[in-house]
Amino acid sequence: MYAGTTVFTRMPGGYRAGSLREIAQRVGMSEAGLLHHFKNKSTLLLAVLDHRDEQSRQIVNFDDADGVETLRALVKLARYNASIPGVIELFCTLSAEATSPSHPAHEYFLRRYEYVRESITVAFRRIADEGRLIREIDPYRAAVATTAMMDGLQVQWLLDPTSTDMADALAEFFRGYVRGYDLDALEQLLDARAAGSLVNGEGAGAVASL
Repeated sequence: MYAGTTVFTRMPGGYRAGSLREIAQRVGMSEAGLLHHFKNKSTLLLAVLDHRDEQSRQIVNFDDADGVETLRALVKLARYNASIPGVIELFCTLSAEATSPSHPAHEYFLRRYEYVRESITVAFRRIADEGRLIREIDPYRAAVATTAMMDGLQVQWLLDPTSTDMADALAEFFRGYVRGYDLDALEQLLDARAAGSLVNGEGAGAVASL
């Protein structure tokens, strides 16, 4: 996986120019030996993409019962992505190319985006159930907006790394949706609830600004 990722992300021309022969040489085997494990370059590409997703899942736990923690993990993922520009460039390039049904990664990206949207929707639904969504927004639409935000930030950052901090921008985006997204704001929210201000209406304006 590492050799495939290296060739596809760091060699001039990326995936299109990268060859199985080059990858085989990097791992000390023949091209025929590599084909025993991966029947063609497209299969290896999909394995590389799956490996990247597995690394992402180690950072983001979509099964977390706390939806806000899931969003915070997405910010951590954005920060990690800034350390692997070659992989992010490969992902952005392929996701655009894969809009064509004939592209070898077309089905992969269809499945991936469906999974990501559904998983983030669940996180926002959990947040809504706790009464912590600031805006009256459908959790699915919030998930679509989050996905678009992350993808858009990656493209802007690749074009000019000084233009934005992906993690900070994503965190600011979430603050616009979630009461108590930051730990300090969360403490204020919990204190207000404990004092009963959310029940009798006192301090509602202050809480809404968290």
